[in-house]
Amino acid sequence: MPYSEPTDLAVVACPGGESFANEVITHLRHMYKHRFTLKCDVISKRYGLDKEKAVQQMNLDNDIKTSDLCIRGSIDKYRPPVFKVNASFTYFANGEFKCELNECIRGKDVYIFQDVENHEEILMNGGKAKLKLSVNDHVMGLLVTIDAVRQAGAKNITLVVPAYPYSRQHKKKSREGLTAALLGHIYESMEVKRIITLDLHSREIVNAFAHTHCENLHASYQIIRELAKAVDLTKEDLVVVSPDTGAIDRNKFYATGLKKPLAMIYKERDYSVVTQDAKNTNIKSVKLLGDVQGKVAFLADDMLGTGGTLLKAMEFLHNNGATKVIAAISLPFFTGNAIEQFDEAYKKGLFYRIIGTNAVYHEELLKREWYISTNVSGLFANVITRLHHNQSLGDLLDNRSIIDKLIKVSTPQDSEGKVENK
Repeated sequence: MPYSEPTDLAVVACPGGESFANEVITHLRHMYKHRFTLKCDVISKRYGLDKEKAVQQMNLDNDIKTSDLCIRGSIDKYRPPVFKVNASFTYFANGEFKCELNECIRGKDVYIFQDVENHEEILMNGGKAKLKLSVNDHVMGLLVTIDAVRQAGAKNITLVVPAYPYSRQHKKKSREGLTAALLGHIYESMEVKRIITLDLHSREIVNAFAHTHCENLHASYQIIRELAKAVDLTKEDLVVVSPDTGAIDRNKFYATGLKKPLAMIYKERDYSVVTQDAKNTNIKSVKLLGDVQGKVAFLADDMLGTGGTLLKAMEFLHNNGATKVIAAISLPFFTGNAIEQFDEAYKKGLFYRIIGTNAVYHEELLKREWYISTNVSGLFANVITRLHHNQSLGDLLDNRSIIDKLIKVSTPQDSEGKVENK
């Protein structure tokens, strides 16, 4: 298990996923250096070696295991791994993509990053072209990258796609395709061993795979951490509200973790109408099951597209007497003119804050006063490290224990250890 150069862990960043990949790599570097230092301390104490000798011995052992003859870096100092693979991406005039790896990855454990919802300008063709790519462009870019990595002889291929493409097309209602499953079958046929994603829209997608493993991560700890900064959980009367029936399990998890009451918004929809933007939705009437009068209302959902559903829910809660309305979105797409619509709603005082993750790259969101970005790159780095070193993911996939610790830290206690009544 080498924690220094050379290592067989490699990261290939597609153009859309480069920003998130760079943040994850930063965490990986810190983690690897920390683990190397801890390992060195244990070895030096156990075998009575000074730390310099222990470092040299660990580097020697690492050099013996590698097939390379000359290893870059000092023999008596920590050699930080270079995780990122140098790759070139070409976008042709007819819309085709090409991925070319500029270094050897044969026998390596490769993690391919892609953010299919990155609609900012991206540099392509060696920086000569600036393009805004669609979800379909990003998916095709991901497929040609998988093929390039496979052809280059990678030992294992793992996809890191925080926003799983076409995840809303997971349930067959009439004569329609199951595109979420279709993409899963394509990945599987291309020998993808594992997929790491964030807050899948439906658990049914996981069942589409026969051999590929799907690790569905959750940003609940990071979101609650930001929520505790935005409002005083010990003083504010907070109620968790599910924005619809589909999000009831997610919000029940938050209500249980925060030890707060759970309410629900029930919407009657006209499915003959197709939602076009944030204002023109198919929602006809809204009802509240619960009480938000004089309370802080907290809503959580997996993704936000045009934002029409959330805007109506926020306005509804505001009109029903909620003092503050805070929403948490794991995947903040904000497509179309959603940002402008939320700007207007914020000026009217319909909501207080929206907490989103950096899993989707969106420059304009970060400029908004009402938007709070929480960083999940550390979570992904932890998962990648544990997978690479064949360690358990249990406490990362089920994070209720660390949420309980966070809540206890946020709650003042008296001298006998009992929670104070405010």
